[in-house]
Amino acid sequence: MKGYNNDLYILAFDHRGTLTKGLLGVEGREPSQEEINRVSEMKNIIFDGFLNAKNAGISGGDPAILVDEAFGLQVQQKAKELGIKFAAPVEKSGQKIFDFEYGDDFGNKIEEVGADFVKILVRWNPDDPAETREIQGSRIKTLSDWLDDNGRKFLLEFLVPASDAQLASVDGDQARYDSEIRPKLAVQVVEEMREKGADPDIWKIEGLDTKEACEKVASVIKSGGREDVIAVVLGRGANDEKVNEWLRAGASVDGYKGFAIGRSIFWDSLKGWHAGDKSREQAVSEIANSYLSFISVYQNGN
Repeated sequence: MKGYNNDLYILAFDHRGTLTKGLLGVEGREPSQEEINRVSEMKNIIFDGFLNAKNAGISGGDPAILVDEAFGLQVQQKAKELGIKFAAPVEKSGQKIFDFEYGDDFGNKIEEVGADFVKILVRWNPDDPAETREIQGSRIKTLSDWLDDNGRKFLLEFLVPASDAQLASVDGDQARYDSEIRPKLAVQVVEEMREKGADPDIWKIEGLDTKEACEKVASVIKSGGREDVIAVVLGRGANDEKVNEWLRAGASVDGYKGFAIGRSIFWDSLKGWHAGDKSREQAVSEIANSYLSFISVYQNGN
């Protein structure tokens, strides 16, 4: 069956370059073994926060994680041992044009990892060159077809970076782009990806400001006999107030079923721990509380 039946509350921490560059300052080189170990410990801290939240009790949906193999292999293994649902990325980190981390061998790697959901991140704007959209569309279709043939669930995340012309049309105001232009583009992107063969079970959608915008996205992802395909809200590293606004907008829309939030939950806690301003225990507790808070907002509005 294409789609997913339950609400999904995904704590997303498959970030790679974002952590090595953003917190460790690694740029223009590969991280050292010490730096790899440091980021791996960050993943363990986030996972411990997730476990604390899960053990506190989560009802009304499925708690899950999104974590990479590069720095989070230990977490993936623990998740499998504990029967925790997890998603794993197969895209190269930090690429403007989507490509596979493991090249043509992606299928064997997916089988080896054994994740419940296979995730990719794609940057796509309808104003992108046709050649770029063709290359990405072909690669997405290759993955989508393989996942269908092998009974794997597909989680497709896309971002819609503003083109220069689009941003200029709102006087360079990113907030206006997000509220006035991006919602329409999101619908177009889903349509274009679908036309090129993308057929995910779950669309990971950048937060939208209004229920009406969410309804338009939900309508297009569920069209063509895909009534069980769902959208989850992406946090984009925004502050709690903004993320809560997006969660409330999507929560009452048929077709939206949960969220996949990462930096908004863990960034400040990891930054404080890495700087020595917070203990490991404090960081774990903060991450658990933040994750539970977003679940509460999604379920209850507060």
